Amino acid sequence: MEEAVSLGIWGVPLAIAGGALRVSAPFLFVSLGECITEKSGRVNLGLEGTLVMGAMTGYGASLYSGSPWLGVVAAGAVGALFGALHGWLCGRPRVNDIAVGIAMMLFGIGLAFYLGKPLIQPSAPRLPALPLGDFSDIPQVRSALQVNVLFLLGILLAPALRWGLWRTRWGLILRTVGESAEAARAMGHAVNRVRLLATMAGGVLAGIGGSFLSLFYPGSYNEGLSSGQGLMAVALVIFARWDPVRCLWASLLFGGATALGPALQSVGISSGYYLFNAAPYALTLVIMMLSSSASRTSVDQPAELIAAR
Repeated sequence: MEEAVSLGIWGVPLAIAGGALRVSAPFLFVSLGECITEKSGRVNLGLEGTLVMGAMTGYGASLYSGSPWLGVVAAGAVGALFGALHGWLCGRPRVNDIAVGIAMMLFGIGLAFYLGKPLIQPSAPRLPALPLGDFSDIPQVRSALQVNVLFLLGILLAPALRWGLWRTRWGLILRTVGESAEAARAMGHAVNRVRLLATMAGGVLAGIGGSFLSLFYPGSYNEGLSSGQGLMAVALVIFARWDPVRCLWASLLFGGATALGPALQSVGISSGYYLFNAAPYALTLVIMMLSSSASRTSVDQPAELIAAR
């Protein structure tokens, strides 16, 4: 970050852009996972715990296997297990999705902290960076354009999910379950099974997002790794109006907000550093206030999310 000082004030937008490319991947994967889950008519607030468990599992698997990609696979598998547990519990009679999500969040965070204590000091193999900025002679540009394969996969996954949700049979079934469980049952679809699979898919993506945190940026495991990104992703999905491609743009916005504090510090603006670091949380509050209304609902919101269950 020190090189940005030589660019003067132009180092700030460059640092924000570079930070957005690095920081937005966990937001992207978790929001895409939550988008799938909410399209089925279920809210999963437990993705924060899944994200932390994915970070811990991915780091541990990379450390003991020597392969960071095995770590990504292990993180996705743990995410699937957490999603299956969440989906199974929510499928029981008179069980509230929100309460289960909070319980799963606390369970995942606590379990990751307990099992991950031996992983705080050792250094595990990290995911490689792709030097997309090698065309430039400016070191800051080369640094800003160092991205990871997972981020590029997330960029491809967003339009693929949009196409799948609106152009395939499974997407139609998922949206039908999210719009009207009774209509889906009348058509012969197993609502609980569809929601279970959707919650598992969301868990897989959240787990992979967690592995990005520990295996690429910041690239280590500690107990404060997530900083609430799993919870912020729920607000991000609402802001994106349950559209995977909008989730991509919203993730970049959240990533840029997260990079604002370090970007200003890189050009010598240290006054109010902690206040600028709170930008993503303030953005979350603003989004929730703007999207809330007692008299209207978004036309894009799955109807089952507001149904009393």
